[in-house]
Amino acid sequence: MKNTALVTGASGGIGRELAIIHAEKGGDLVLVARNEEKLGKLKSELESSKGVKVMVIKKDLSQPAAAGEVYNEMNKVGIDIDILINNAGFGGIGKFYERPWEEDRNMINLNILALTALTRYFLPDFVKRGRGKILNVSSTASLVPGPLQAVYYATKAYVTFFSNALSEELRGTGVTVTNLMPGATQTNFGKISGMDKTSLFKNAADARDVAEAGYKGMLKGKIDVIAGLSFPQQLMLKTTPFLPKKIVLSQIRKMQEVKN
Repeated sequence: MKNTALVTGASGGIGRELAIIHAEKGGDLVLVARNEEKLGKLKSELESSKGVKVMVIKKDLSQPAAAGEVYNEMNKVGIDIDILINNAGFGGIGKFYERPWEEDRNMINLNILALTALTRYFLPDFVKRGRGKILNVSSTASLVPGPLQAVYYATKAYVTFFSNALSEELRGTGVTVTNLMPGATQTNFGKISGMDKTSLFKNAADARDVAEAGYKGMLKGKIDVIAGLSFPQQLMLKTTPFLPKKIVLSQIRKMQEVKN
């Protein structure tokens, strides 16, 4: 396989679009997600229309051993990964003390532990070769606390700061880490998390547009890429650091209240 990208959460949304973009550029793919049927359809589509090689791995990355199993599988079949795209993640709305702990625990496992583990497994190989790119899909949610999505916002804050720290550690190695921070985006994430019923998702961005911004930023070795924000949202993002925290928290909570 040539110029191979491993994409997690590739069965839909931003991950699916990132896989398509990479295939359009002639790169081969390893697609990882829980939905084997969707992965299989994407594999057939890309191999027939783009002429690339695609390997599918059905895996629940919220399980502790899953990241290591993916890495071991790559070594077993002799595939060198050139680009690691950590896209898999999910959110969920509600008061922390009322939400099912198992769901939030799995969110932490997927959004933080799986991303960190995959990065740790593949990064030494990248550094040894003196080349490689990592794209971690975070969120603009990583920049503020998130009442009614406390765990999700916190996990994305981890992704952003972890990615930024690595980008500095890797300076001069030939390896780059790019942190993609989308705003509300038209994917199944909104429906699954319940966020599609909030004002925050009223004018959600197109997943393809967000993926293109992230992929281009990754190729350029950018540290951060913010994508999919409307002008009012961009303005809010710029002014938020200067507002009292109580006001910020209140505004964010209102944006995330479900409208019946």
